[in-house]
This record gives sequence, structure tokens and C-alpha cells, in this order.
Amino acid sequence: MRQKISITVGEDTLTKVRDEMKSKTYRNKSHFFELAALNFIKNRGKSK
Repeated sequence: MRQKISITVGEDTLTKVRDEMKSKTYRNKSHFFELAALNFIKNRGKSK
């Protein structure tokens, strides 16, 4: 089940996300942020 949330990001971040959205890799901003969060969680211990 999906949960609706709200986030606040800076203008530069939003601009970069919108630029990434042009690649058609992501269905929408929710898809982008979900994949980004999963990638972060997966890799957070690997850079140490």
C-alpha cells in the first residue's frame, strides 16, 4: 500500500529533478524520489 507524504526541497534540487524527469526514466516525481530513497538506503553503508 502506498502512503501519501509531503516533502520540501530547495529550488536547485527541484530544478535538477525536473531536468532528470525529461529523460522519461521516471513516471513522475514520486517515482523519482522513491527510487532515490531506495538507492540511498541500499548504499548508505558502502561508502565507509
